[in-house]
Amino acid sequence: MDAAKNKYSIIVPTYNERLNIALIVYLIFKHLRDVDFEIIVVDDGSPDGTQEVVKHLQRLYGEDRILLRPRAKKLGLGTAYIHGLKHVSGNFVVIMDADLSHHPKYLPSFIKKQLETGASIVTGTRYVTGGGVHGWNLMRKLTSRGANVLAQTLLWPGVSDLTGSFRLYKKSVLEDVISSCVSKGYVFQMEMIVRASRKGYHIEEVPITFVDRVFGSSKLGGSEIVEYLKGLIYLMITT
Repeated sequence: MDAAKNKYSIIVPTYNERLNIALIVYLIFKHLRDVDFEIIVVDDGSPDGTQEVVKHLQRLYGEDRILLRPRAKKLGLGTAYIHGLKHVSGNFVVIMDADLSHHPKYLPSFIKKQLETGASIVTGTRYVTGGGVHGWNLMRKLTSRGANVLAQTLLWPGVSDLTGSFRLYKKSVLEDVISSCVSKGYVFQMEMIVRASRKGYHIEEVPITFVDRVFGSSKLGGSEIVEYLKGLIYLMITT
């Protein structure tokens, strides 16, 4: 299938990303010059003025290219994707973070991989040759790596990076997978890829370098780690 015949809807959940959203939008436009795409910003009532920045970007790039679909308050990552999915017009959907940890320069590689393989899902991975992490201290690297190794051992998902959140889906596949997920927050991405693997969908990987957020503070804390472990046990029982 030719990329020119496809449309890619990029869902970007935001909360207090005023300092990042303009740059991420600029970089998406820079790296997808010859691709039909739209950006759907799902903002959870950011008090820092994120929505005002997005409205300015709409005036600059066009409301048909940047869609602002806000929610009243912070309701979680999984429901943000569900909300954004209601508004997509493309046949492929990209999910990525707004904090610059997912560089848009990898998007052409995702699209190319999908076109070459016919994959239902292309996911970015930090844990193959060519991938990596920049800006994390040793403890966080060990925590992330350990979480993935533990999940690999217990769940056998067939992918190397379970907790990554930079992915390209066929729209129909995302709709199917997301409808069967019940997790919230940090563990949501893991459940998504495990469910997709169990359903037999074709998954390919592209190496990426994850960069710790440039502006703002990380939203990962002790409660998310506990949630991850609970989610791991849940998936062991139910998949």
